[in-house]
Amino acid sequence: MHREISGLSSMATRVILAELSEHIRQVHGIPVSFQSAGGVDIARRVRAGAEADLLVLADDAMAALAAEGHVVDGTLRPLWISQVVAAVPEGAPVPALGSEADLRTALLTAERVAYSTGPSGTAVVDLVDRLGLSDEVRGRLVQAPPGVPVGSMLASGDADLAFQQHSELMGLPGVTVIGPLPGSAAISSTFTGGVSATSSEPGRAAAILDLFGSDTAAKTAHAKGMRAAGHHG
Repeated sequence: MHREISGLSSMATRVILAELSEHIRQVHGIPVSFQSAGGVDIARRVRAGAEADLLVLADDAMAALAAEGHVVDGTLRPLWISQVVAAVPEGAPVPALGSEADLRTALLTAERVAYSTGPSGTAVVDLVDRLGLSDEVRGRLVQAPPGVPVGSMLASGDADLAFQQHSELMGLPGVTVIGPLPGSAAISSTFTGGVSATSSEPGRAAAILDLFGSDTAAKTAHAKGMRAAGHHG
């Protein structure tokens, strides 16, 4: 049997990749395994020479790694799109989120607002600035440590409003997902795959990347709170 194909990914795609890896193992007979951590940490490890066959990270992180020579030329492939959603602790009053005015009210009312590391977290901070709420809200923003689900901060009482990728908040105990951010405040991230320049079997890795673009993968992603790149709805 061929050796296992290894991958590194951010936490946002962890559950999708775990399910797809098991599917590929069972249906195609190819052993695949991913290690997942905070996207910032994974990118640092890749730059430090970590060996892997596949990489799946946010689009901008993958583009930077590719530009630095850490990704095999021509293998970058947008895979899944995830929306950032708002959530509150289970049992807490659910604020309205139908308009930007509602979002402003929710941010101004919350005592502690949790957000993640990586591009989606940066986008949340930028959104607070764009809404003109920096002075009022910045002091109440709490960033989760890399790899720590923001939802766990809701469940533990360390935050009363949180923003993170839907895939990382859905199904968590102690958390009520409100929904995506309204109108022009919406935040989405594209997660892109690529063959790592350290792979000793880039052909096999590329074949698995193709499977990540299949209809089966699209259905798996949808069930986990994302949609396939190029699919709408």
